[in-house]
Amino acid sequence: MVPKTSSKSVKAEPESFEAASAELEKIVGAMEAGQMSLEDSLAAYQRGAELLQYCQNKLQSAQQQVKILEADMLKNFTRPDVNDC
Repeated sequence: MVPKTSSKSVKAEPESFEAASAELEKIVGAMEAGQMSLEDSLAAYQRGAELLQYCQNKLQSAQQQVKILEADMLKNFTRPDVNDC
């Protein structure tokens, strides 16, 4: 039996928030099944932490964009005169 090397290939950044979320769900499921070796569990945990950070960053960016859009919409919105009704 050939021992595994400790250097694992670094996975690329996910294509999208949805892809990262799906990969994270798979990792959680695999870890919850309890069938992974310690080394694989640690690698899965590390990848999960990376995916979680990626998702948090994407959500934060989306929230910031929504705030900017809302601020712009509120700034340009003119209230109709009550007497015009």
